[in-house]
Amino acid sequence: MAKSALVVGASGIVGNNLGQHLRNQGWQVYGLARRPPGDIAGMVAVAADLLDPASLRAALQDLRPTHVFISAWLRQNTEAENIRINSAMVRNVLGALSVTGSVEYVALVTGLKHYLGPFEAYGKGALPPTPFREDQPRLDVENFYYAQEDEVFAAAKRDGFGWSIHRPHTIIGYAIGNAMNMGATLAVYATICRETGRPFLFPGSATQWNGLTDMTDARLLARHLEWAASTDSARNQAFNVVNGDIFRWSWMWTRLADWFGLQPARFPSKGIPLQRQMADDGAIWTDIARKYRLAEQDLNVLTSAWHTDADLGRPIEVVTDMSKSRKLGFLDYQATDESFFDLFSRLREMRIIP
Repeated sequence: MAKSALVVGASGIVGNNLGQHLRNQGWQVYGLARRPPGDIAGMVAVAADLLDPASLRAALQDLRPTHVFISAWLRQNTEAENIRINSAMVRNVLGALSVTGSVEYVALVTGLKHYLGPFEAYGKGALPPTPFREDQPRLDVENFYYAQEDEVFAAAKRDGFGWSIHRPHTIIGYAIGNAMNMGATLAVYATICRETGRPFLFPGSATQWNGLTDMTDARLLARHLEWAASTDSARNQAFNVVNGDIFRWSWMWTRLADWFGLQPARFPSKGIPLQRQMADDGAIWTDIARKYRLAEQDLNVLTSAWHTDADLGRPIEVVTDMSKSRKLGFLDYQATDESFFDLFSRLREMRIIP
């Protein structure tokens, strides 16, 4: 029988790229979101509210997915609210599917906040040493990633399915309207700098400018998710997922500037956050979008400056170990600068940037 996948959070960076990948590999794919995308050929759109159990039961009652891939979250004002809301979404969707008995495997995508802590304490306090490894214990703080994991573990014990946890670093990939989208944010920022003559200034910390880091291409993450779901030795395991290269932002920033035909500004002792740099750029972007007849005039739909600032402003070096996946046979590699370039080209092709 053909494998059938329910992609939860199909409108996001992970879900969009995963849905496309699984369709290309011959899977039957259902894309679940409040507003599921309609641009993935062959993916069946399923509209439902993950916080409304009745809505989920109605939307899922006739589906029999063998595999469930969860990459969905809603940002809240406090971590306590993050835990309440985001754990409920996982619990609700797995509860709605429990009655069918069709689910054989569930994959949950979280991230490096597993090691760095939640946004309220991001990169602060006592942190595990880098490179981060999957066998490092949880931090002694509240974290909605832990709460989501626990919902998967509880449902697996109840229903008998296998599971995997996937912890990417900052994800680069095509999607519009995301809460965490560094690639699109930097593309819009670079475009504004080019159009206005403003300096292309790295917005983060000296540690990030000078230290080593890595990132995750959404396409590689999609392949990793399918690999884990299809590999017996990956069953009931947690995995880090990164591209396989490491870099310093002092190098990457020049690469990004070159792509946009910019001269990167000299890095001061401390970067100016993008939220401050772009605070009054809404009208500027609207003018740029009209000038070039772009598809989206609303700056807030395309950018997530707060998230880019959180990642680039971290006071510690962040490098991720992938030995666990390598030992089990996942050997894919992706150059991170080329991830950015591929995304920028797609954004230009879709008339998101000029």
